[in-house]
Amino acid sequence: MFQVIFNPLSAAELAKLPKDKQLLVMGKFQDVPKDLAADNTADYGKFTRGGRHLYRLRVGDYRLYFERVPEGVLVHLMLHKNTLKDFLFRFKIAVAEDEDIEKRPEFWRMIDEAGQKQKSAGAS
Repeated sequence: MFQVIFNPLSAAELAKLPKDKQLLVMGKFQDVPKDLAADNTADYGKFTRGGRHLYRLRVGDYRLYFERVPEGVLVHLMLHKNTLKDFLFRFKIAVAEDEDIEKRPEFWRMIDEAGQKQKSAGAS
């Protein structure tokens, strides 16, 4: 069974959206399982670090960063299109291509922190 799992951080961002945009976001995940299974990921940004693969799905003004897990996909971050650029700008990181972003430890630290918050929320 395929599931789309939003960690607390991404779920909070999704909850802020109007219902029609929430449905649009969820609808975009319909093709993700077969795309990942067929390695048809050309429509997704892909970041790799230490064997870990993270994908980016664009939905309107939002960017969703997720990875494949046994249950389906785990959405780590849901950012407004300018949020990541703003984050990178504050750290004086050039934003040119996905390859530049995946090389930046700040990006991965942000992903890891979101995962740690999810684990902490589940433990309480």
